[in-house]
Amino acid sequence: MSMLQQVPRNAFVWIIICLFVLVAPHAARLPIWILALYAVAAIWRLQVHRGNWSCPTRLVKATLVLSGFFGVYATYGTFVGLEPTVALLLIAFALKLIELSYRKDAYVLLFLGYFICITQFLFSQDFLVTLWGLVSVTLLTTALVAIHRTGEQEFRFGTIRVASAMLLQAMPLMIILFFLFPRFGPLWTVPMKNHTAKTGMSDFMKPGDVASLSQSADVAFRVKFDGDIPDKSALYWRGLVFSRIEEGAWSALGFYDLPPNQRRPKEVTISGDPLRYSIIMEPTQQRWLFGLKYARSETQAVIQTSNFLLFSPFPIETDFMYTVNSWTNVVVDDVLSDWRRKTETRLPRTGDARTRKLSVELRAEAGTDEAFVGLVLDKFRREPYVYTLRPDLLSDQDAIDEFLFESMRGFCEHYASAFVFMMRAAGVPARVVAGYQGGEINPINKTVIVHQFDAHAWAEVWLASRGWVRVDPTAAVSPQRIEFGLEEAVESEGSFLSTVLLSPQRYRRIPALNALRLRYDALTYQWQTWVVGFDNERQFDLLRRVFGETTAKAFAVTLLGGLALVMLPFAISLFFTRELHPESRLGKHYRIACKRLAKIGLVRAPGETPSVFAQRAAKVLPDYASQLWQITHLYNQLAYGGAQTPAGNAAQNLQDFARITRRFRPKKQGA
Repeated sequence: MSMLQQVPRNAFVWIIICLFVLVAPHAARLPIWILALYAVAAIWRLQVHRGNWSCPTRLVKATLVLSGFFGVYATYGTFVGLEPTVALLLIAFALKLIELSYRKDAYVLLFLGYFICITQFLFSQDFLVTLWGLVSVTLLTTALVAIHRTGEQEFRFGTIRVASAMLLQAMPLMIILFFLFPRFGPLWTVPMKNHTAKTGMSDFMKPGDVASLSQSADVAFRVKFDGDIPDKSALYWRGLVFSRIEEGAWSALGFYDLPPNQRRPKEVTISGDPLRYSIIMEPTQQRWLFGLKYARSETQAVIQTSNFLLFSPFPIETDFMYTVNSWTNVVVDDVLSDWRRKTETRLPRTGDARTRKLSVELRAEAGTDEAFVGLVLDKFRREPYVYTLRPDLLSDQDAIDEFLFESMRGFCEHYASAFVFMMRAAGVPARVVAGYQGGEINPINKTVIVHQFDAHAWAEVWLASRGWVRVDPTAAVSPQRIEFGLEEAVESEGSFLSTVLLSPQRYRRIPALNALRLRYDALTYQWQTWVVGFDNERQFDLLRRVFGETTAKAFAVTLLGGLALVMLPFAISLFFTRELHPESRLGKHYRIACKRLAKIGLVRAPGETPSVFAQRAAKVLPDYASQLWQITHLYNQLAYGGAQTPAGNAAQNLQDFARITRRFRPKKQGA
């Protein structure tokens, strides 16, 4: 194998580094056997490089490839989908490393690495993920640079400086393209993340579901109000309405479960200024969005449902930003249709007899629906009910009876479910609402951070002339949950994030760590707002503010002009920049002599020594033979004489050499 075909040792080390850097952001969602494959690939290739092992045979390669396909199918059950596709790419990178022998193999490997680097943004576009992607691109480019340095057989950290300089030169072009290049729709469809666990609220609820969700410290969404932030007790983020109960589970009605005349939201009389805010949702792979009571959105593709919820026609696969106006004091559904009344009072025919009996008795005692609501809430306040993240396990039969009369320990969904059941048992329209309550206010940028542990369930009761009214039975049992949040409400039992030991949320009471966490969250919000959320609408708004009314022609001129402003200085610099590797005065003068010989047809071949070149030139130009040998002798003496040449003589000889080469002006023989 020639030197030009070999992969230099320096490049080989950088490729091994890239191997682990590329797999790192995917490690948490990959099966352990793929990570083990990466370790085996690295060890195998290192042993081959040292000469201890041999490269895999064709049979071994075929076995490894088939095993990779079989392993992916056994893990994911399909080859169609984002996770199995990325897994196959990562396996291909590891297996290609094992057979890395020639430079062409390294090119294939590194170009595949660039593609793998992009795939991490299909899962997350977080600021830290972007920084890691920048590191990955820098290391891949470093390896690419090292491949072209055939003489570097030892690891050199300085190679990364060349790659970094290249990326820094490309940065202005990247910025211009980011702000000015048109945001087209996708040219192809990315496979859905079918095998990623869905986060957030589900479209059905059983006792214990919200409690388990509250053990997650992940961010659900961030909110920025245009004005003052309302009190935490007023922040009820509606997401789902559960109107149907079957086998102890509450579920939402689908669009086609509604009669045609019930599928559109009714007209609502609004007055006064709304609460205006913007929400950035984290990916949920679900379609429902969140907002305060009676929310309307100005964002395209955000729909208002018949229950006055916000809905997206496509699953939320990436960070999604939308603006909302809410009127929290309006009357919603002041007239209830017969179908809606029947739906919101329906219960299973049998079960929970004690709860049904108690509900009828309390309703008769109260006299009105509104007074009945007050009596049920008083029951929760007076009796020894406990708000806890560790509720007792309830049986499938008569679960409401068991909770109300025996266990008396539950989380928000237990109280909301029992309350709505009691309302319906007495003939009062009621339903369960699921979403989030409260949120953490970031004092740095005045945003509200809503975490998964803020998940909450409450009730809505229909009252004559008041429409649907929010009633939160949890507030009767644990007012601390509504006023201060989950952590304070369950502080005595120590159950807050008890299974997530490394979450920064557990250490909010340490001032230094909490300040660092909040500053990073503020940075994340800015990143989501100005970079991830910079879509075509915001691009046109920016151009309109800067350049006025934007036409297609003006847009094209602006884009090309911006590119020209960036590229023109680099183009001009090519005419005035000196060589990347400046020669010594000795080499510069010798090259002058070689150029003059090249003009008459004598070109020095690559790798040809000065002595051999002089011998060849002297045969063609015998009249200049003495000058040729004088130039060559002085050059060899100055270039390779080293310590044998005194410093004073070397300086004088260099002057003589410069004078001789300036006078050397050969002409073609016979001219």
